[in-house]
Amino acid sequence: MASRPSPGPLLLSPGLLTAALLLTAALLGGWGLLLGSRPLRPDTLLSVLLHPSDAIDSILVWTLRLPRSLCAFVGGVGLAVSGLLLQILTRNPLAGPGLTGVTSGAVTAILLCFVLLPGFSSAYYPLVGLAGGLSAAAATAWIARGGSGKGGPMRLALGGISVALFLGAVTTYLILLSGPQSTSLFFWLSGGFQGGSWPQLLAMTPWVAIGLAGALACLRVITLFTLSEQAAAGMGLNPALWKPVLLLLAVLPVAGVAPVAGHVAFVGLASPHIARLLKPPGPGWLIGLTAALGGTMVVAADLVARTVVLPREIPVSIVAALIGGPVFLHLVRRHRFSSGTEV
Repeated sequence: MASRPSPGPLLLSPGLLTAALLLTAALLGGWGLLLGSRPLRPDTLLSVLLHPSDAIDSILVWTLRLPRSLCAFVGGVGLAVSGLLLQILTRNPLAGPGLTGVTSGAVTAILLCFVLLPGFSSAYYPLVGLAGGLSAAAATAWIARGGSGKGGPMRLALGGISVALFLGAVTTYLILLSGPQSTSLFFWLSGGFQGGSWPQLLAMTPWVAIGLAGALACLRVITLFTLSEQAAAGMGLNPALWKPVLLLLAVLPVAGVAPVAGHVAFVGLASPHIARLLKPPGPGWLIGLTAALGGTMVVAADLVARTVVLPREIPVSIVAALIGGPVFLHLVRRHRFSSGTEV
């Protein structure tokens, strides 16, 4: 069998490429501050940013548009890093917060508390989402292992889809129980950052930051996980210890993002693969590029979602799926599921 060609070097250094992505996200976010049902001129925006006041333009920027754009960026970073960690952990290119049931578990657990326990404080929703995401991931792993005790990539994907479908049925039933709140809950479940505020940004950011910082702190472990488990164990890695750690780091960002944005699909699947196409020189730069890509992708998707059909909005997941869908179909067509997979 002919060997694959070795990856070529980056056209830009990984630092410059990451900076370019962050600059792109900032420019898109700044452009989004100008657009909306009440568009602003650049000079008006500059005045509002430098001199906040109680004027309507200042309220639009500082209370509605700016925190929403920041929520979209932080949410995209969290979902992208979560997807990368799940793909590394499972050695499965189809793994992600959506296809492993993690997002569905977090969203269903939060919705369960919202509908059946209306007095439950929303400050604890990330902890509820964490428990739901971990439970769904455990159920997916159990299904994937099957009777043989070994779960291949296709088994994992099918297990995640099965868990997500079951939780989707539970979610639908809970929405029916919610009565007049069903419309707003359905839009939240569709995925989006409408209504993103400073308190939501402050509530979400620590969960994403812990997941990202934890991934960067585990670079050696992540590098060894890209090898076979036997090779990793031979180099001193204890998979039984580190697998739960990486799973926890993968679910933490989803637990923080889900209460704010609901189910934002495909970002966690597409961002790591796009980052790999850029051929970063090591796992640290892979994590950085994945995070920057995820944030930029969601900022762009949110901008399109809230401006393309003004004065209405469409769910961010629809726009993100237009980006991530082709990547997913490419993986399904090109990847050979019969053998182990590289991350």
